[in-house]
Amino acid sequence: MRRWTVIFVVLFGLSAGNTFAAQTLREISRVKGQGASVVQGLGLVVGLDGTGDSGSELAMARPLAEALKKLGNPVSINDLTSSKSAALVMVTAQIPREGAKTDDQFDVTISVINSAKSLRGGVLMVSPLIAKPGSPVYAFAQGLLSIPEEETPTVAKITNGAQMVRDINTTPSIAGSFDLIIDANFSSWGAASTIASEINQQYLLTATRLNQAIATPIDARTIRVRVPTNEREDPASFFGDIMNTDISSALRKLPAKVVCDTRAGIIVITGNVQVSRAFVSLPNMSISTTASPLGDPTNASEPAQPLAETTGLGDLIVAFDQLDIPVKEQISILEKLHQTGKLHARLIIDGQE
Repeated sequence: MRRWTVIFVVLFGLSAGNTFAAQTLREISRVKGQGASVVQGLGLVVGLDGTGDSGSELAMARPLAEALKKLGNPVSINDLTSSKSAALVMVTAQIPREGAKTDDQFDVTISVINSAKSLRGGVLMVSPLIAKPGSPVYAFAQGLLSIPEEETPTVAKITNGAQMVRDINTTPSIAGSFDLIIDANFSSWGAASTIASEINQQYLLTATRLNQAIATPIDARTIRVRVPTNEREDPASFFGDIMNTDISSALRKLPAKVVCDTRAGIIVITGNVQVSRAFVSLPNMSISTTASPLGDPTNASEPAQPLAETTGLGDLIVAFDQLDIPVKEQISILEKLHQTGKLHARLIIDGQE
C-alpha cells in the first residue's frame, strides 16, 4: 500500500484565539421530558442468496406465506421448507428528541431474528412501525439494504427507509416554566451558571421586557427557566428566543474532554483541548502536527519566531476533514496521541476512558 506523508500546518494565531464557533443553546440542550423515541416492527427481507432463514422455521414461513398471499401469489407453508431467500427481521427507527412530522423520513436498522447468516443483497418489504404494543402505526419502512459493518452482515441499514404517517410530539408544556437539560458532554457547574447568565442577559437586553432574571442553574446539567407573565400568551416564541441564546462563552468554561463514538462516527470536543507537536505513523500515512511561526514569511527582515509547542485540536480535526480521513482513523490517531501524552484532555471512546 502506498505510504503518504502529510504535514498539517496550523496557523498559531488562529489557534490561540477562540476555538469555538458561535453555538446556540438549542444545539446542546433539551427540555426536561423531551427525549428520543423508537418505533419498530417485524419485517420480511427477501432476495437473499441462500443466506436467509430456513423455510422450516414457522416463525418466518408463516408471515412470508401471508405476504405472498396478499401479493396475489398464494403458497402453502410446505412449499417454503427449502427456501433460504427470505429472513424475518426486526426493523427499528430512531426518532430524534425534536419529534417528527408526517412524511418525515428516517434511517432504519434491520436485525436478523432467526437463523439467517447474512442480509447482504436483500430488500425489506413494506413494514409497519409502532411505538409499543397496541399503539397505532407511526411509520412504514421498506427499501434496499446496505451492510454498514462487513464483519456483521446480520445487521443492515436503509438510509431514509422509514416514512412517517403520523406525528410524534416530544415537547412538553412550557406554559409556566420549564427545565433545560444540558447534554452530558457539555455539563459542568461553570457552564450551567454561565448559560443561565447568558439567557438572562439576552432577555434583559430587550427593552420591552421586564427587568428580572428568568434563568436559574439547578445543578451541573439543569437550568430552570421561568416564563414571565407577559410572555405566556405566546410561549412558543419566548421558547424559540431562549433556545437561540449564544452560549459560545459558556463552552470555554468546560473541562478539556474529547468524546468519541466509533459506531456513529462522532467526535465531540469540549473545553480548550490542545495537542503537543507529535508524529503519528499509521498503515497508510504518516502525520506530523506542527504550528507555523508567527510573522510574514515573505519579509526577510522580520525574524522568524519559534514553532508553537501546542495547537488546538479543533484545527487538527478541520485538517482531517479536508483530507477526507475517515472518522474511525481520526479516532485512532487521537488514541495514539493520548497514549503518548500529546493530547491534553480526557479521552473517552465508546464510553470507556
